[in-house]
Amino acid sequence: MTVNNILWFRHGLRLHDNPSLLEALRNDGTGSESVRLYPIFIFDGESAGTKLVGFNRMKFLLESLADLDRQLREIGGQLYVFRGNAVNVMRRLFEELNIQKLCFEQDCEPIWKARDDAIQNLCRMMDVKCVEKVSHTLWDPQQIIRTNGGIPPLTYQMFLHTVDIIGKPPRPVAAPSFEFVEFGTIPSILAQEVKLQQVRNLSPEDFGIYYEGNPDISHQQWMGGETKALECLGHRLKQEEEAFLGGYFLPTQAKPEFLVPATSMSAALRFGCLSVRMFYWCVHDLYEKVQANNQYRNPGGQHITGQLIWREYFYTMSVHNPHYAEMEANPICLNIPWYEPKDDSLDRWKEGRTGFPMIDAAMRQLLAEGWLHHILRNITATFLTRGALWISWEAGVQHFLKYLLDADWSVCAGNWMWVSSSAFEKLLDSSSCTSPIALARRLDPKGEYVRRYLPELKNLPTLYVHEPWKAPLDVQKECGCIVGRDYPAPMIDLAAASRANANTMNSIRQKLMERGGSTPPHCRPSDVEEIRNFFWLPEDVVADC
Repeated sequence: MTVNNILWFRHGLRLHDNPSLLEALRNDGTGSESVRLYPIFIFDGESAGTKLVGFNRMKFLLESLADLDRQLREIGGQLYVFRGNAVNVMRRLFEELNIQKLCFEQDCEPIWKARDDAIQNLCRMMDVKCVEKVSHTLWDPQQIIRTNGGIPPLTYQMFLHTVDIIGKPPRPVAAPSFEFVEFGTIPSILAQEVKLQQVRNLSPEDFGIYYEGNPDISHQQWMGGETKALECLGHRLKQEEEAFLGGYFLPTQAKPEFLVPATSMSAALRFGCLSVRMFYWCVHDLYEKVQANNQYRNPGGQHITGQLIWREYFYTMSVHNPHYAEMEANPICLNIPWYEPKDDSLDRWKEGRTGFPMIDAAMRQLLAEGWLHHILRNITATFLTRGALWISWEAGVQHFLKYLLDADWSVCAGNWMWVSSSAFEKLLDSSSCTSPIALARRLDPKGEYVRRYLPELKNLPTLYVHEPWKAPLDVQKECGCIVGRDYPAPMIDLAAASRANANTMNSIRQKLMERGGSTPPHCRPSDVEEIRNFFWLPEDVVADC
């Protein structure tokens, strides 16, 4: 007898460390049954973040699916890709293929709850076993919440304490064996009915999504898929080892480089092309190996992979909060009276036309490549919110969710709330913020980054490249860049706006403190070290205005 099982890919677009795949390969009978496997992905307008998605991220997703399909074809199967409502597609598959079990990886964020509840109800109604496995996060967020007394840890320090009680995250599961597995085929009539797609032939344009950046300034082409992710992991681990041998960790944070190809694994982690548990344990095991040969042994800990822990924290904070990416309905977000733009100020920020070169270069890189270093993300986010334009972080979240390759709903919203002083940080603390001019001079002293993404400034002397409006008119003419014609003049008086915003924040804070008498529990004190850590600032950069 053969049992028919479906493996439903959503995130987790990989074969390694995939507990839901191992479950789908397992029969639940006496052992005499063989398994017929149907690996599927459904474009339902939501899964894998396709509700709000730009060209680069959709391209990355399609490459990831094509890589899965290629790997499965090498062992006699294929990835079946459908377009339509997930419940409708799944119902027809259950009916026509006599499915016994549906397996998938947990999507813990509340934006997926309605979809998953509907699928689980369908499984109960049609007597199909439904199995959900945790592997997109290091720990099960529900376990963290239970361990913390039934509520999410409201501060990062509480989160660290809670996961310390739980213990280290699980190691990756064993590689799958397909030796006794048969891959199922979809009958042609059913394939037509449920809109079966050939993923190898799909492009973003097939979904009405078109490139919006400038291809002439695009310097890094990201490629999706498990195969590429594992290849990049090898290069990243060499970088980590060099850092450990040099006496430091978090190399992309400690020594940020904007001009060399980025080695971040976050896009691969976001789509699950790389297992977060594999990445975590590879880095920690490597650290222990290096320290074992070190005369002056330094203790390990969660700080070795701090970026991954922040990711877990934001995931956990969002689990029971469907309004996590909003302000007014969000119970952990302070309601700040942001400016409602009636002019083109928001569009100028999105398109890189603010007149501040570091901001504009970053925003144009985002459109061109789908990527920004975290320091640049935080600089541009601060500029939009409390640092300059005083526009709500909600607008920034929507823009980043659409264009960033690694945009996670919970992580993206969590970062924006932190940067805008709306949550996770000292109550309305505007005493320290990142100046795009001061940081540009420190992080891009020769103006190479700015010139790469703002070619209209390429001939300006280094003295003026970060403040082109200060260049004498004869210098501007000689360089072929007249401020106000070839490159925009600054859209605001930055120093005046920063002072005004700080005063407004302090005034709001005073009123809140007078009413409540204490800092809300979801806000945590921030010192210089924590600000530097969160903003990914190197040691020699002080967060100041």
